[in-house]
Amino acid sequence: MDNKKIKIYIIEDYILTRISYVKHFEADEQLEVLGNFGTAEECLSAMEKEPADIVMIDLGLPTMNGIQATKYLKEKYPSTKSIILTSHEDENEIMASIACGARGYILKEMPLEKISEIIKAINIGAYFFDEKIEHIPLGTIPEPKSTNFDNLYDTPELKNRLTERELEVLRLLVQGKTNPEIAKELFVSANTVKAHVGSIITKLEVSDRVQAVVKALQLRLVK
Repeated sequence: MDNKKIKIYIIEDYILTRISYVKHFEADEQLEVLGNFGTAEECLSAMEKEPADIVMIDLGLPTMNGIQATKYLKEKYPSTKSIILTSHEDENEIMASIACGARGYILKEMPLEKISEIIKAINIGAYFFDEKIEHIPLGTIPEPKSTNFDNLYDTPELKNRLTERELEVLRLLVQGKTNPEIAKELFVSANTVKAHVGSIITKLEVSDRVQAVVKALQLRLVK
């Protein structure tokens, strides 16, 4: 596995929040905070000198807002992944963020430990939208380039642990879809999906769905 650190920029106009992110991420040996800024313009200037892998963007920024910054980053730095940070669950903002290329939409109340795991998952291909946001229409989040189960990584033990249906649910989790969305796509009940997710978490020996996504991507269980 590549041990290269994930390079991060943080854009957050509230300085205490920004400092808490910086301190937490810097304590993680897999993450490197290249810089933190109160405005998008400052970050974009830094990107010209040293692009980051991940940019964490507060939605409610002065002058250029988070959605505008995400759109700019997507166009000029397509390999950089943007994650929106917000205190709101506004559907229009969510849809605009996705349309502009955001790979994640995270509520600020989420524990910092989980945000770190989400960053790692998004860096290797996942999408993540907070579980509280259950009204993102199906089809909004792009499909991975390949979803063929023949592309499973050659890890027989894990491959045999998960059923074909669980692998299908795992693939949709990697795309950032919620339980109700997965249920609708697979024509099953939300309770059935919840049971599959619980089984996946148990079989992969992780503690939650975020860690399941991280492990799936790291081991190439789905692509």
